[in-house]
Amino acid sequence: MKNFNQVQKNAFLFIILMGVVSLFSDMTYEGARSLTGPYLGLLGASAFVVGLVAGLGEFIGYALRLVSGVIADKTRSYWLLTFIGYGLNLFTVPLLALTGRWELAALLIVFERMGKAIRKPARDAMMSHAAKQVGAGFGFAVEEFLDQLGAMLGPLFLALIISLNAGLGNLDSYRRGFAFLLIPAILAMAVLTVSRLKYPTPQSFETAEKATTEKKFDRKFILYLAGISLLAAGFADFPLLGFHFQKLDLISGANIPLIYTLAMGIDAVAALFFGKLYDRIGLKSLMLSTLFSALFAPFAFLSRSIPLIILGIVFWGIGMGAQESIVKAVIANLISAEKRATAYGIFNSIFGLAWFLGSALMGFLYDRKIILLVIFSVLAQLAAAVFFFVLYRQIKKS
Repeated sequence: MKNFNQVQKNAFLFIILMGVVSLFSDMTYEGARSLTGPYLGLLGASAFVVGLVAGLGEFIGYALRLVSGVIADKTRSYWLLTFIGYGLNLFTVPLLALTGRWELAALLIVFERMGKAIRKPARDAMMSHAAKQVGAGFGFAVEEFLDQLGAMLGPLFLALIISLNAGLGNLDSYRRGFAFLLIPAILAMAVLTVSRLKYPTPQSFETAEKATTEKKFDRKFILYLAGISLLAAGFADFPLLGFHFQKLDLISGANIPLIYTLAMGIDAVAALFFGKLYDRIGLKSLMLSTLFSALFAPFAFLSRSIPLIILGIVFWGIGMGAQESIVKAVIANLISAEKRATAYGIFNSIFGLAWFLGSALMGFLYDRKIILLVIFSVLAQLAAAVFFFVLYRQIKKS
């Protein structure tokens, strides 16, 4: 940080602190998500139900962000919404250990996503102020890197707990694993409290420079929403992948969290790479990552070879890394600071609707013919790349 001025140093330290919050929170809910698909299956849910629950959770979680984003910009209560959201987001996870029916487990999964929805626009808006000081792509990428370290450690932690309790059987060992995820949940809230005490007004990071030239949600934002919706619709959530691996006995239940750990590791590295690339070449980096992402479904769903499945997981991880770093950086550069939480809310709501419809459709297609799922996934993501190219041309002209 020797080339940073004092404002940039403080902004970077804020990003690191919030990244550590993400690390512990991702240990909690991403650890759980690595097994929610198989867990629902063990409780009696079908592939369609798994896809529907995953998609519904994402849809409700994202749709609610429209409301929470507007509230955040209206009230400027960014920290309050962040604390409320993290509380619900994190502490519903250990409660999965107490479930005996897939309906109750599904409800908790949806509540966990609701918590993330409450805190996400406010948190992203605060992060954007700091990220603009160090490069929007790089700032969000650093946070995503730490986030994904947690997403790697969570499944590993869960796999360790399950292996130590293997004698209990899959169902009970999964429950024991969910219970132990209370530990990183508490750590996440502790670091969040430190962040609030040290940086009570992150908005001040951006006062030294002009936030953006755009003050309205114009055609470029609409083009971006169209492209990102297609990307979301064609991108399968991991619970459906985990369900597929277990159903066909391709990967054992204890090893599914390890596959998810690999995906999160690829996600972390891809976020840093493509985030930094975004600061250099702009939207071309998102087009490139989308083309890689489009390759995951053929390898992950059609192959019976473990090396080829792993290659599919690598492409899936690249897509996730880009989604969690570049897509937020684009909004930071397109939208003015005073409307940014609202923009994140609108973006996330539309993204979530597309994710829900795509997840439900892919679960439906999976129960019919897997090849239909693959065709839909690939075509949707290729179409998204076309929209990003059109947006790139629009930005270049303006």
